[in-house]
Amino acid sequence: MPIRPVTAPLDAVIRPPGSKSVTNRALVCAALARGTSELVGVLDADDTSAMVDCLTSLGIPITPVPDDGRGSAMVVRGSGGRPPLDGAILDARLSGTTSRFIAPVAALARGTVILDGGVPLRRRPMGALLDALEALGAGVEPLGEPGHLPVRITASPRDALGGTVQVTGDVSSQFLSGLLLSGPCFDDGLTVEVTTELVSVPYVALTLGVMGAFGATVDHDEDWRSLRVAPGGYRAVERYEVEPDASAASYWAAAAVIAGGTVRIEGLGRSSTQGDVAFIDVLERMGAEVVWSDHDVVVRSTGTLRGVTVDMADISDTAQTLAAVAVFADGPTTVTGIGFIRGKETDRIAAVVTELRRLGVEATEDDDGFTVQPGPVSPGDVATYDDHRMAMSFALLGLRAEGIRILDPGCTAKTYPGFWTDLDRVTASARP
Repeated sequence: MPIRPVTAPLDAVIRPPGSKSVTNRALVCAALARGTSELVGVLDADDTSAMVDCLTSLGIPITPVPDDGRGSAMVVRGSGGRPPLDGAILDARLSGTTSRFIAPVAALARGTVILDGGVPLRRRPMGALLDALEALGAGVEPLGEPGHLPVRITASPRDALGGTVQVTGDVSSQFLSGLLLSGPCFDDGLTVEVTTELVSVPYVALTLGVMGAFGATVDHDEDWRSLRVAPGGYRAVERYEVEPDASAASYWAAAAVIAGGTVRIEGLGRSSTQGDVAFIDVLERMGAEVVWSDHDVVVRSTGTLRGVTVDMADISDTAQTLAAVAVFADGPTTVTGIGFIRGKETDRIAAVVTELRRLGVEATEDDDGFTVQPGPVSPGDVATYDDHRMAMSFALLGLRAEGIRILDPGCTAKTYPGFWTDLDRVTASARP
């Protein structure tokens, strides 16, 4: 996919698709609830499709309904905390979120389930979550490398599932979120003790927010080291609205400061429940002009772009976007706190540094992040490593630099199938 530089400042309005993080959490809550829920504004992408397919394979009826103008919508008939099918084979495809949320759901099912995924997902760690499920009473049998997919999960009797369990928090917050999401359906609830510092706390807070909307109660201490999920299950929600994806919004906010001009992002205001809206605060530190309202945010280039040092542990999905912005700053930018993203779709730290160097930009790997030195960008092809965020973030370089081509552009379908169409829309006003 060749990227054409813009020839004038941007002047665009964009509403990103629904949040993947919210969509998949809401799907799980609705699937385990008593009654029928309608989810509006859900993301229609590979990762959410994987979740829908896994839930329907467990016997949860999920029906698409006509678009209401705010994205896709689905009606979910809940199982009352006990997915009905035995012997299901679940394919999480390439979705880490799906695999880590659906494994505890499988432990609630009536019998035995096999959970698997694509080859890249099989390489991603699952051990901490699988060990926790065993400690809670589920049967876990590895069908390949221990601590990874594929795995056979056998539910224990419902009244024997639950209690107190320990889990690490420094590999992925998705392990904790997955346990919490199923916790209300354990007869005695669930207590989770986090044995290490918890990464990506805003994502866990998001989990608690979605659970609360479906009637669950979770208490936690100030340090997020102990969380208690009350029993009682979930209740259906007549209409649950999914807000636009804040990680996806980061590309359009970054486009404004890279290409110049103004981008208004609809549907994401200061009250957003997603932690990744804090990426826009980082752009403001770098020199962007930012105006928030209740339901949107405007990002405007001031012509100044300062290098920064920033801990992105809580907004790690936007680290690659910041790497693209950093190329055009007036000094070096250092990102810290994100060592755990080496275990994402690819080693995202190594991938960022490798591809920037391929394009002639000086960049270095650190143990927990990277440093980017600003400088001219040479023409070249960008490898994407089956990573949707590599494709979308590095495409932004081509808004100012000639000769940038993104390899395997179709990988954006994982979370943002319409990305390339939206890129054309956002840049249309800045092209002859």
